[in-house]
Amino acid sequence: MGKESHYSSKKDRVFVRGIQGQYSLKDELKRLRSLPRVIKGRELTFNDGPQSFSKHFIEPVDGLAQTLHVHLEEYAPGGRTQKHGHVNEAAFYILDGTGYEVHDGVRYDWKAGDVAIVHMNCVHQHFNASTEKPARALVMKPKPLIIFMNMLFQQSVIPRPKEAACPAGEGYQPRNNETNYNHE
Repeated sequence: MGKESHYSSKKDRVFVRGIQGQYSLKDELKRLRSLPRVIKGRELTFNDGPQSFSKHFIEPVDGLAQTLHVHLEEYAPGGRTQKHGHVNEAAFYILDGTGYEVHDGVRYDWKAGDVAIVHMNCVHQHFNASTEKPARALVMKPKPLIIFMNMLFQQSVIPRPKEAACPAGEGYQPRNNETNYNHE
């Protein structure tokens, strides 16, 4: 079993990693160049649930990057996320499944191969339209950079669900040990 990523909706997060003490660009570049350039997704596990799960590849706490937050979302059958809003934009590349977004009350449908864009200051929520199959999206956002610029707003409107959305979602476990990466 892989290790959990740093992120969990249940604990405090590091949004911008501090650079402390005597700052030296030469030392910082040496440190950065010593870090892995490939993140092994199979070594990380999904967090949260039971309707939406996250596996975080890059976030400031790990020291790999200061401007990007990249994570994989998996939505259980019939699953949804919390309804929330934030200042940072986000791009969701849909790897598999079908679903939709609701942004400021407007529904936007998506399927594998699409990119769903969440604009700044938009109250939104993500949904898996299938009550039988999961859906996945790779999420890329400049959240740490936005927060560093003191654009701090983020708020949950409706919390993350604590129960399965439908019978197929009961006891659903995200695909941690996937071997076929040819998403439909």
